[in-house]
Amino acid sequence: MCGRYASARKKHELLEEFQVEQDASPDEELQPDYNVAPTKQVYAVLSRVPKDAEGGESAAGAGEDRSGRGQRSGRAVRQLRVLRWGLVPVWAKDPSIGSRMINARLETVAEKPAFKRAFASRRCLLPADGYFEWMPIEGEKKKKQPFYIHPEDDGVLAMAGLYEFWKDPTRADDDPQKWLVTCTVITTQAEDDLGHIHDRMPMMIERERWAEWLDPKLTDIEQASRLLVPADAGRLVAYPVSTDVNSVRNNGPHLIEPQQPEEESALF
Repeated sequence: MCGRYASARKKHELLEEFQVEQDASPDEELQPDYNVAPTKQVYAVLSRVPKDAEGGESAAGAGEDRSGRGQRSGRAVRQLRVLRWGLVPVWAKDPSIGSRMINARLETVAEKPAFKRAFASRRCLLPADGYFEWMPIEGEKKKKQPFYIHPEDDGVLAMAGLYEFWKDPTRADDDPQKWLVTCTVITTQAEDDLGHIHDRMPMMIERERWAEWLDPKLTDIEQASRLLVPADAGRLVAYPVSTDVNSVRNNGPHLIEPQQPEEESALF
C-alpha cells in the first residue's frame, strides 16, 4: 500500500511542471509536507470541462452537475486542486469511510463499487517527491524499518489517482462546505528491486501518458487500464530513513535523510 509520501514542491513549481492551465484552489497554498498522511489536504492535477465559455465552475466542479453525472461539451482544462486524501464514494453516508479508501488496487479498481465510477472519468495525478514503505526487521516481531523511495533523478512522481465528489446531506445547499472532494492512490505490484521492502507500490503515470490519463472524455475502462504501465525497473531508488516518520506528528526534511538501518545485516 501507499500510506505516506513526501510532497515538498511549491505550488508554482507544480503549475509549471504539469503545464497546468488553471489554479482551481487559488486561495490555498500547501506547505512543504514530508509526511503526507491519510485525510490530509494534498495537491492533485486533473482535467475538467468548463461549464461555460468563461471557464466558471459549479460547487461540484466544472463539467458536471451536482450529482456527478453528465460531462459538458468542450475542451478539458488542466487544473491544480487541493483535495483530501481518502476517497469518499458518492453513495457514502458519511465521510469517515475515506480513511479506509486511501488506496485502490490496480487489479480491482475498475470493478470495486467505491472506485469504478471515478476510474471511468475522474482520474488524476497526485504529485510526490517520493513515498515511504516499512520493511519488517528479521527477528523483531514488532519493529519495522522505514524506507524512502524516490526517483533516482530526483524528478517528480506523478502517482495515478482518482477523485470523487461527495455531497454532505447535513449542510445547506449554499454552504461552501456542502461538497467534499477527495482522492485515492492507485497501487500495483512492486517491481523486483523494491518488492523486498513491500509488495505494493504506487502506480506512476509517465509524462507522455498524462494527457490521455487525465482526459475526462476517455470513459472506456479497457483503454484507461492500458495506460497503467508499471515504472521501468531501476527508475526508483530506496534507502532507510529515521523511524521519526512513523508518527504523523513529525515533519520536516530530516525525515527523508538517509539513515543506517537498525539491523543492517538483517535487512539485505
